[in-house]
Amino acid sequence: MQFLETVVYFVITLGVLVFVHEFGHFLAAKLSGMRVDRFSIGFPPRAFGKQIGETDYCVSWIPIGGYVKIAGMIDESFDAEFVSNEVKEWEFRAKPLWQKLFVLSAGVIMNIVLAVGIFWGINYVQGKTVRETTVLGYVASGSPAATYGLCEGDKVLRVNEKPVSDWDQFLGDLFIESMSNDVTLTVLRNGQETAVTIPRAAIPETNPAAIGILPAGTDIMVSSVEQEKPADKVGLKPLDILVSLNGEPVKNDKSVIDIVRAHADKPLAIEWNRGNEKMTGTVVPTAEGRIGISFTMRYNGPIRRVEYSIVQAFPQAVNDIANISVLFIQQIGQIITGHTALSQSVGGPIRIAQMATQTAELGLPTYLGFMALLSVSLAILNILPFPALDGGHIVVLLIEGIIRREIPVPVKMWIQRIGFTLLLAFMAFVVYNDIMHF
Repeated sequence: MQFLETVVYFVITLGVLVFVHEFGHFLAAKLSGMRVDRFSIGFPPRAFGKQIGETDYCVSWIPIGGYVKIAGMIDESFDAEFVSNEVKEWEFRAKPLWQKLFVLSAGVIMNIVLAVGIFWGINYVQGKTVRETTVLGYVASGSPAATYGLCEGDKVLRVNEKPVSDWDQFLGDLFIESMSNDVTLTVLRNGQETAVTIPRAAIPETNPAAIGILPAGTDIMVSSVEQEKPADKVGLKPLDILVSLNGEPVKNDKSVIDIVRAHADKPLAIEWNRGNEKMTGTVVPTAEGRIGISFTMRYNGPIRRVEYSIVQAFPQAVNDIANISVLFIQQIGQIITGHTALSQSVGGPIRIAQMATQTAELGLPTYLGFMALLSVSLAILNILPFPALDGGHIVVLLIEGIIRREIPVPVKMWIQRIGFTLLLAFMAFVVYNDIMHF
């Protein structure tokens, strides 16, 4: 039953995002007077569908995206028969450059519009919760934070001399405002101000866990429990708070993983809270060192609610998407420069399915927020100048505009084939990576 639920959430999540993206291309093509021959969810070969008018609406076998086949365009279908025919007014190749660019970028635009719309609604309906602390509740041993001198209990006062008053402002200044510079944190420690400088190169990813810090008041919350696994048998449920394992207080995800793995096939005492009720039990982790739960870090300290009118919620949503985009682009840069391992930064279908299920169990706003994050990621990835992606098509168009003639069709076909092959190879890698980390 749980497997079926995971599949359903995966299909809904990816289906919505791909549909929105491809609908952007479809709508832009129609508005530009182009004929659309196929609207496909998934890449060829075609699985099933229905012809309506001039367009074949279908589902294809390779589930790594989708495509809209526009008459007179070299695309993922590798169809070039039109080249030997006379140019028709409804074909892609007959339109001016600006209309071609509009059609190619419309998918990315629609994904951004979807993300902004979701955050607009979330901001209006539930506002924002500001974590009113700048105190470090946990500093991981051996992390960049510990290496450069941060300590548990430090209260961050300033980031590069800019005062900070809450955790969210602190993270924004740390990752976005100072993204190209070394970071100097002024902290209050034992009643005295101390300056701690962390080189930008030592910050591996755009999240506080990678630096090795968590705010004071952070709990480990169970997000899902696998049926018939040790955690399920002992009575753990989603939203429970882990307190200790083997008598050791747990403060971060690594401590949970390490302790559970160290007790593979051996009894392990576990303590957790459910609301105000303290609960205890004993589990026996599997031979692989798992008890059948996924969990997340949940802040449980002082908070401040910020509410927005429907007008105020829109610019806040745009700001949210801008910040997410900056962080995502920065993470891509970290991968390219080798500061972050690719295997630790990418997630494929299995990981998406897990995250979709986990966020859905935490409520509709959380699930929709996850979908918005994926939508932004899809938009940014698609606009990258890579063959077979929207960004690759745009680069080819811009080159043709500069040289004022069309790149030979055989060359375009080879670009598409190489890009498509590399995409399949990348997909195989992320699926393998998912399985290895499952």
